[in-house]
Amino acid sequence: MASYRKLSTGWKVTISQRDAQGKLHQVSKNGFATKNEAKLYAAAIEAERNGVISQKKDVIFANYFADWFALYKKNKLAKISQNRYKIIHNVIQEFFGATHLKKITRSNYQAFINWYGSTHAKDSVLKTHRIIRSCVNSAIFDDIITKNFTQNIEIIFDKTRDISVEYLSVHELNILAKELKKKLSTRYPSRYMILVAIYTGARLGEIQALTWQDIDFKNRTISINKSWNYHEGGGFKDTKTESSNRVIRVNKELLDIIGQLKGNDKQMLFRSSFGTIPTSNAVNKTLRNVMHDAGIKKANFHFHSLRHSHVAYLLYQNIDLYAISKRLGHSDMTTTAKKYAYLIDEHKAKSDELIEQAINKI
Repeated sequence: MASYRKLSTGWKVTISQRDAQGKLHQVSKNGFATKNEAKLYAAAIEAERNGVISQKKDVIFANYFADWFALYKKNKLAKISQNRYKIIHNVIQEFFGATHLKKITRSNYQAFINWYGSTHAKDSVLKTHRIIRSCVNSAIFDDIITKNFTQNIEIIFDKTRDISVEYLSVHELNILAKELKKKLSTRYPSRYMILVAIYTGARLGEIQALTWQDIDFKNRTISINKSWNYHEGGGFKDTKTESSNRVIRVNKELLDIIGQLKGNDKQMLFRSSFGTIPTSNAVNKTLRNVMHDAGIKKANFHFHSLRHSHVAYLLYQNIDLYAISKRLGHSDMTTTAKKYAYLIDEHKAKSDELIEQAINKI
């Protein structure tokens, strides 16, 4: 059975067939200039006994990725994340062309990683590889292929494109906080937002979305239960993950500072006197200006770097990794350990010295 739909790119046909066990299988194709062309395509597949199943197993890699994204991922992702998948689809199309999924070997895929990695940073290669691996796993579940050709791959990347993560030392963090407090103005909430990031390690979107209901002045806590959709012009959205919903303990000084903003808006913490919430660009511009005034030079430092600085400060203060993980909203310590491995390694070096000093006293 076939169904037809007119799209902006032409006619789309979806053909459905059941196998001997009654399981439904579907295959789609679009881009037909006329409905009649789509019907001829459908008729050719339906004429075969297992036409849909055969066609599905003979799918082009790039086409399967596009269908997998549309069916399983698109509705769950923000537009900025959707764009990453679309870019990956274009990259697959560029390298593999019309190569069918079942024809791709591990060697072919390693050649792809070598090609892509030669002009991209490690983080970009890892994210692309992770997404493609998930897609290929789906193809195995769909009985299109039997082996995952993305396994046991050597990750190749351009080391010159890797940007080292900048973070502030304890001394620099203190200087920045003092500089921010010098010129606080309730008309411009950006400085307040930066201070909240320093004291909590919260993400920009989480801070932008804070309401007065999220602030517990009595118990000195801030509840993170939503995020601000700043990539699409604002509005509330869910936090990054379920574990991102958390309650962060803060000190009285921070609460006294943000309490100055109560006259701006009855609902939103950081809505300015102009009726807007500072954008990512506005907050980062303020951060750069304040750092310049404080004499702090960090070439690649931006708002999210404050989260790294918060972790560095807590590690320096010998705060347990489990407590840091919960404060950041990570699902487990493994996520924290992987993301902040470079900081943990630096902290370990310091701890090893203390351990050695302690052993020498035995």
